[in-house]
Amino acid sequence: MTMVLAAWLALMLQAGAGVETIARDGMSQVETPRQAVARTAAEWSALWRDHAGDTPAPAVDLAARTVVAVFLGTRASAGYAVEIVGTRRDGQAVIVEWRERRPAPDAIPAQVLTAPAHLATIPRAVGEIRFEKVQP
Repeated sequence: MTMVLAAWLALMLQAGAGVETIARDGMSQVETPRQAVARTAAEWSALWRDHAGDTPAPAVDLAARTVVAVFLGTRASAGYAVEIVGTRRDGQAVIVEWRERRPAPDAIPAQVLTAPAHLATIPRAVGEIRFEKVQP
């Protein structure tokens, strides 16, 4: 990787730029809280199958992008959501920042099981990727 490309990638990651949503869903098939990374076609296929079953996976250019996902797991009511809000560098690692939205304390959400998820791509990242929950 050229120094210019590496500097550009570092700038994009620090600014949180480059997060592209693949799917935001309230009814994922992933029932336990989980964060995941997919860098290969096999990893992407398995991750999508976990999330959406037999639904065909969206195309992702894994030569240029890395898939990251946050699953909240099963929740007992509507009103929950998850969002990947950005990325930043911490030394050699990429930190994926995400936040959870919960129903307001005075809300009366629908009593239905949900399983919020957000799957996105970030510029191709080599090395460690960690996830960090941030405040809304």
